[in-house]
Amino acid sequence: MTNKFDYDVLYIGSGHATFDGAIPLAQSGVKVGIIESDMIGGTCPNYGCNAKIALDAPVVLQRAAERLTSIKSDHLEINWQQNINNKSRIIEPLPDMIGNLLAESGVEIIHGYGKFVDSHTVKVNNVAKTADKIVISTGLHPHRVDVPGKELAHDSREFMNLNELPDHIAIIGSGYISMEFATIANAAGAEVTVFMHSNKILKKFHASYVDQVVNDLKKRGVSFIENSKVSAFTTDGKANVVHYGNDEQLKVDWILDASGRLPNVAHIGLDEVGIKYNPNGIEVNGFLQTNIENIYASGDVVDKNQPKLTPTAIFESTYLFKLFSEKTDAEIQYPVIPSVVFTSPRIAQVGVSIESAKASNYEVQENDLTNDWYRKVMNEKLAANTLVFDDEHHLVGMSEISDQAENSVNSLLPAIEFKMTSAEIGRLIHLFPSISSASWGQI
Repeated sequence: MTNKFDYDVLYIGSGHATFDGAIPLAQSGVKVGIIESDMIGGTCPNYGCNAKIALDAPVVLQRAAERLTSIKSDHLEINWQQNINNKSRIIEPLPDMIGNLLAESGVEIIHGYGKFVDSHTVKVNNVAKTADKIVISTGLHPHRVDVPGKELAHDSREFMNLNELPDHIAIIGSGYISMEFATIANAAGAEVTVFMHSNKILKKFHASYVDQVVNDLKKRGVSFIENSKVSAFTTDGKANVVHYGNDEQLKVDWILDASGRLPNVAHIGLDEVGIKYNPNGIEVNGFLQTNIENIYASGDVVDKNQPKLTPTAIFESTYLFKLFSEKTDAEIQYPVIPSVVFTSPRIAQVGVSIESAKASNYEVQENDLTNDWYRKVMNEKLAANTLVFDDEHHLVGMSEISDQAENSVNSLLPAIEFKMTSAEIGRLIHLFPSISSASWGQI
């Protein structure tokens, strides 16, 4: 590094879009700094993916016990307080762990809110920090429905820190967060009402599989209000009231606003510096470079076609490490990126969608997995997948609903990404019995 700058590379934000690449970058001898105004590690480890899957673990156990009710006799009830305590036990050490990994690699962590002063300078706590290159990895924040009384609603972070589960929860929205938390809250004994913006749920997933999950939740007592037109939230001092439809009202104990997430682009000086962005995020080229040559962006804050998921952010962060350490000079080449919604059962997908395949010249193979002997072991009642093949019978996409859908999709990723031939697939010997052997056997 020249004496001209404090750092070679300075990141704004410390999530997966930063630390997965910043650690090896610093270890390679590059002077790295990270600015963080909240918890080290960002959303995913602290109040996103990791926390959510910890709260979901008892639901998985409960569902498994339910399917084997003819074999076992005990009814499994979820103790919400103990579930929260277990989540906290797992999650609370993560910021220090990640912070220690960063520090041990030579990264300097700067606590505070960063704002651009110019293309090479970010001010934090009224102190200017300069860098040759700057990476914006500020992620997303919860969207809030813009209605009177919106301050009465809560976000996903607050839900995952509830010490006491409310008796009746209203959830605004019908995407990932809504469906996952409706599943968790319902399984723990809460009454749940989902207020939908339209008549569609999980729009990016295969509609038939979504319908199966929704119908199962309805049987378990979850209510869905389509085209709800939520207009206000009020309180009578004892309960909260959701106003919707044509002057309709519903009293609830707690309101979760799960109406989406927005890129963190405000109040960080983008306009002052002239960095281009839009409602979907910061605009970048194939090198994750903004319109300002030395400023880059990574992770969920980026405007892109790829899913805004933790693995995508990790891939981008690692790519920037390779770019900055001159291990590559090529544009980023994204692999196939899978998606999953952690309902019970799961819905997972990757590659060419079923809808696109049926509208084009692809071979579509639908499989009822409830008839597979391996699925019968756990008495799965909602299990199916659809495989998509090109004209040379390469697997190019799949979607699955099952209790292990995420593991099935993960298992088949190499076949899709590397366009494996039948001969290459035949060279693989899987552990048996396993979900991997069952999944690969279908292709």
